[in-house]
Amino acid sequence: MKVCVGLSGGVDSSVAAYLLKQQGYDVFAMFMQNWHDADSTLHGDCEWEEDRFIAEMVARKIGIPFYFVDLTEQYRQRVVDYMFDEYSKGRTPNPDVLCNREIKFAAFWEVARKMGADMVATGHYCRKETLTLPSGETIYRILEGVDPGKDQSYFLCQLTQEQLSTAMFPIGHMTKPEVRALAHEADLPSADKKDSQGICFVGKVDLPTFLQQKLKGRKGDVIEVYPSFYEDSEQYRRDREIVSRLCSDSTPVMITEYISEDKGGSAPRKMNTYPLHKVAAVPDEDLLYLSRQMDYSSIKFETETYKSGKHHVRRIRYKDNPYAKIVGEHGGAQFYTIGQRKGLDIGGHKDSIFVIGNDIERNIIYVGEGHRHEGLSRLCLVVDRREVHWIRPDLEMKVGEIRPYRVRIRYRQPLQDALLIMRECGLFILFNAPQRGITPGQFAVWYDGEEMLGSGVI
Repeated sequence: MKVCVGLSGGVDSSVAAYLLKQQGYDVFAMFMQNWHDADSTLHGDCEWEEDRFIAEMVARKIGIPFYFVDLTEQYRQRVVDYMFDEYSKGRTPNPDVLCNREIKFAAFWEVARKMGADMVATGHYCRKETLTLPSGETIYRILEGVDPGKDQSYFLCQLTQEQLSTAMFPIGHMTKPEVRALAHEADLPSADKKDSQGICFVGKVDLPTFLQQKLKGRKGDVIEVYPSFYEDSEQYRRDREIVSRLCSDSTPVMITEYISEDKGGSAPRKMNTYPLHKVAAVPDEDLLYLSRQMDYSSIKFETETYKSGKHHVRRIRYKDNPYAKIVGEHGGAQFYTIGQRKGLDIGGHKDSIFVIGNDIERNIIYVGEGHRHEGLSRLCLVVDRREVHWIRPDLEMKVGEIRPYRVRIRYRQPLQDALLIMRECGLFILFNAPQRGITPGQFAVWYDGEEMLGSGVI
């Protein structure tokens, strides 16, 4: 069997190629260039040239043919243009998910296939299994990688059965230390190379600077929302009332308990319990309401005149608002995402400041102080039925079905207990514990045990 390995110059793909060669496959390597513009990266140099050089040395060391392919145009059309479009609408896409669906297992595979490949292999930390249904149909499963700190199944959440049929993941059964150790044992040139960071194939970038290539910045207000806003908010009151009806008790948990995702989220968390008969009976309109982002458009600021200085110069200032305060200025609402805390440049606070909302039309971003700020937490999200993708089409949910799954809404987030509720108007994901930073445009991905079953755009 002839296998094309996507050799990036990193240690993971290098070990994947080495293992396949050791296992007796007819292996060849192909390095793909997907980005030319070095000016957009923080390093400011052509990192891909060094990566290509290392990849070629790895191929020579292993003893496999090495090829180069330029997929820049496909990457720009299918990934980068999509990114710009999503950010312009105030949504936050995940380019790595799109890169796998549109480039590595589509455009790249087409080139490899024309070169005689039967399969394409990558250095992803995940596993693939083959299942034969009672009907005789062959189904391909994606399982989490055995290394919980490196599992990359999330990034493959949009792959199809056709794409999986020709995919191989040789290192999914290994941990990162084991991969490093094997690379040293085999004396591979990439053994000590650091893992890549930033946007897939673009590198580490300053996102606002990168986006300003196409999206024009515009100064606007940063508004800090106080907890008092939620005490008097009709939307928040109704959210709480809906959750109260869904819960088995009368004290619903509405605010996220802070747990560092980098530490695996092992601390105990308060959770809601939802009896299935109550969930089945809840109207679509309540689920739609519960999945809405908080609306801050009612926050208004009135002005007043005052006299300043010994010459009593008349000036204008904003009156104090019990719900919010203008605390700064930003360079464009489309450059900020829900849950973001870096790059805000707002001082004078005891706790961290987070983005809790953005209004693209009015060019306003809303922020809140502290991990337990009400605006950071939501219990429910909705995926348009047209955006629901089942890796396992044989398990696709029908309208009216409710299933318990484990869900993550971003890479590295510990899996969260939730109910998936399929309705005519969309697929709702109702979490047992409030989630911080649910972000439109990102992918919600659901698992049954170790197996990733599907995904959808929030």
